[in-house]
Amino acid sequence: MKAAVIHGPGKITYDTVEDPRLKEQSDIILKVTATAICGSDLHIYSGGIPQPRPMVLGHEFMGIVEEVGRDVKKLKRGDRVVVPFPIACGSCFFCTHDLPGHCEHSNEENYGPEGGLMTEKGGALFGYSDLYGGYDGGQAQYVRVPYADVGPRIVPDTLTDEQVLFLTDIFPTGYTGVDWGELKGGETVAIFGAGPVGIMAAKSAWLRNAVKVIIVDTLQYRLDKAKEVANGETILWEDGAKQVVEQIRALTQGRGADVCIDAVGFEPDRNLLDRAKSVINFEKGSDKVLEACMSAVRRGGVVSVLGVYPSPYDNFPIGQFFDKGIVLKGGQAPAHKYIDQLLAYVREDKVKLDDIITHRLPLSEIAHAYSIFKKREDGCVKIVLDPWT
Repeated sequence: MKAAVIHGPGKITYDTVEDPRLKEQSDIILKVTATAICGSDLHIYSGGIPQPRPMVLGHEFMGIVEEVGRDVKKLKRGDRVVVPFPIACGSCFFCTHDLPGHCEHSNEENYGPEGGLMTEKGGALFGYSDLYGGYDGGQAQYVRVPYADVGPRIVPDTLTDEQVLFLTDIFPTGYTGVDWGELKGGETVAIFGAGPVGIMAAKSAWLRNAVKVIIVDTLQYRLDKAKEVANGETILWEDGAKQVVEQIRALTQGRGADVCIDAVGFEPDRNLLDRAKSVINFEKGSDKVLEACMSAVRRGGVVSVLGVYPSPYDNFPIGQFFDKGIVLKGGQAPAHKYIDQLLAYVREDKVKLDDIITHRLPLSEIAHAYSIFKKREDGCVKIVLDPWT
């Protein structure tokens, strides 16, 4: 089969690889009909998340069941399904507590309670490095899906692939950031990052009856797209965090937002001084966006961290965290927890997901796709790939 294979930082190619096979009788083999590039894939592409051996990337995919292990009870050959990005057994302590990203069985080689980039990890993710289980991903023509009775959801025939594809990751992830904020209606939500996850967080905030949604980014074209499809107020980050925080406070009677969502993570746009600080402190990337969220949130508010942070940061503002009484939540989104409700929102036409797509490309153009997504060229916000062209 054909697949997108990472061979090191900045090098991803369209390769012929072996077809996947059933390894356990609880597996299925899926013929992939649509897949996408996620912002977190760029962390592997850039080298921020290490992956020393070649690997098929991709954790946003859906398709048609091609082969079924004999222990699979809920699916049959020919079913069309969408697959949430964590690989979860469904029966361990964490799975039964709606924390599939911390599954105790899917990543046994690297699993442990400590956590951190090069220490013990949580559960496995599709196509997301050996640290997270070493499972090949779905930027391919076929993919093996373990624990098939736990993750995949059958898609109604009335919905197209593009209408539901983002139930795999970015919609549940954006929704998670809002749900962690415990919105009751009438809140102001400030979202840092107008990429796919940030836009999905904005859509989710409206679903949860926010009264005001503010979206921050360093690129005007992404803010324009966010305003078009998610109808939020926008702020261009151009003169540093202080200017952004002041604008958010001006929009919230001086208090700050009720909920701030970091949808950027450790690889934001950085100047030379930011990069020098990271080198001196032996840090990966920067926590500047998280620091801005801590300032922009009101006292007693919630900061939701959806962006990836793989390493410690020397200047974490713990004094501000304590004095303001901030609730800080973060981690991999529990996609299994939300996917059924979110599918219902799509089916009932309460939310539209495919309006963020700016590029539809064949999988054979994977190198070009990663390049424009990473460099934010050609107005790129979200790329969907066809594995069969």
